[in-house]
Amino acid sequence: MFSTIFSGSIHLLYNPPWLWLFFAVAGLWLARGYVVRVRNEAKIKQHGGRAPQYGGWLPLGLSFLVDFRRAVTTDETLKFWNDTFMRLCKSHESPYTAETTIAGQRIIITADQENVKAILATQFDDFGKGKKFRDDWVDMLGHSIFNSDGQAWHEARTRLRPVFHRERVSDLECFERHVQNLLPLLDTDGQTVELKDLFLRFTLDVSADFTLGVSLDTLKTPLNRFAESFERLRHWKIQRERSKPFKFLVPRSRYQADLDYIESFMDPIIMETVNQIKAEKAGEAIHKKDPGFNLLRASAEVSTNRRFLRDELITALFAGRDNTAMAFTWMLYELARHPDVVRDLRREIEAQIGLNSEPGYKTLKDMKILSNIINETLRLYPPVPLNTRACLKDTSLPRGGGPLGNDPIGVLKGTDINPEAYSPVPEGFPPADEWCPERWNNWFPKPWGFVPFHGGPRFCLGQQLVLVEMSYTLVRLFQRFSRLELRMDEVGTAEKQVNPWLRRTSEPELVERGEVRVAFLR
Repeated sequence: MFSTIFSGSIHLLYNPPWLWLFFAVAGLWLARGYVVRVRNEAKIKQHGGRAPQYGGWLPLGLSFLVDFRRAVTTDETLKFWNDTFMRLCKSHESPYTAETTIAGQRIIITADQENVKAILATQFDDFGKGKKFRDDWVDMLGHSIFNSDGQAWHEARTRLRPVFHRERVSDLECFERHVQNLLPLLDTDGQTVELKDLFLRFTLDVSADFTLGVSLDTLKTPLNRFAESFERLRHWKIQRERSKPFKFLVPRSRYQADLDYIESFMDPIIMETVNQIKAEKAGEAIHKKDPGFNLLRASAEVSTNRRFLRDELITALFAGRDNTAMAFTWMLYELARHPDVVRDLRREIEAQIGLNSEPGYKTLKDMKILSNIINETLRLYPPVPLNTRACLKDTSLPRGGGPLGNDPIGVLKGTDINPEAYSPVPEGFPPADEWCPERWNNWFPKPWGFVPFHGGPRFCLGQQLVLVEMSYTLVRLFQRFSRLELRMDEVGTAEKQVNPWLRRTSEPELVERGEVRVAFLR
């Protein structure tokens, strides 16, 4: 009897029930995963095929993350994408689509014009922000236009359109007020100034004026708490985007406090506008040309819900500040490296406007050299280079599969899609990685070949506002200054001046990690 009990105990010791349960559950999980993969592959083949896969020796797609992160930290992201497309798609007639899988999540990256058109326009209902994106950003952006799909997005779009009416955008007084605050900070008798901080503050002032109807005057008060909180939120947002799929590791130490401060700052402004609307008599709505007509006013006429107004305003402030500041920074960085272009621009300003007159809206639109400079900056440094989309239903993209890359790609619901605002340049023009405004004298991109603000129903509503802001500000700068010198060697980054691959996929890496130093000279 004792031997029987002893042998049974030994059996349980080496074969415990929980171990069998573990193996059973693990086996079921692996079997289920295998069945799901087989089923998904069949669905993908049903809709098309796969794009070339970014492989590597690390599991879970970590090779892609490691290589991409290395490219970001060495300012070679454009080179990374170019090398990736050329390496994976060298036999393709349209070598601008690839894919990877990270921790089980399929991600498609494409700069193919037909695919970009499908994602943004012709198959618009197949792609959107998606639940995952909305959940990530709902605490900051709420249910605003940037963070919604379907009917909610359509309603937000309709609500915002009047704010960007041409008559409102062409009202240049807003820009003039803030340019007059900017100019003294640049007029330093040849001393070095840092562009990053100045233009983040300048664009925040303009954006707040246009959005809230208030003057933050962060250019006058560098230690402005609103600007500091806004900058920390921006930095947190960038770090989370870079850290996917490990964004949960990014600390939130000051995030909530900064967000609460931004909301507390806007609350009295929101309530004042809401009370004004409630006090007005029926039928006495402000006209679009009235300086009091801004995003807050337009949104409050639709709904006086505080959360609703807060969502739209924070979204608009982020969109109007960051991307425009990056465009200004890159544009002036390149102008400092190309004094001949500055001389040409200065001559055009003297001929069409003069050095003492304020430019008019129509004159700005007719200035060819000015337009070339802005277009070339937006081509090489698009303000929204990657515009993440989620596939909302099983569908396909026109190209990228098959031996020559001309066959459709099957895309299942939940797949992440990244259409790039990359503009291939044909032979006979300066290389695509060179900043050369003169190319626009003879180069006319094909449809969907130049979409810095993206396209389709979801194109950037603030496109014309940004273009007018850039045009007006650049003219006013070079009415006062005749030269611009690059002073990057003062911060130990002189080697970056000659790096032809100095690009990033979301903003200038020089701006994020360091400083862009120049001197404005009369």
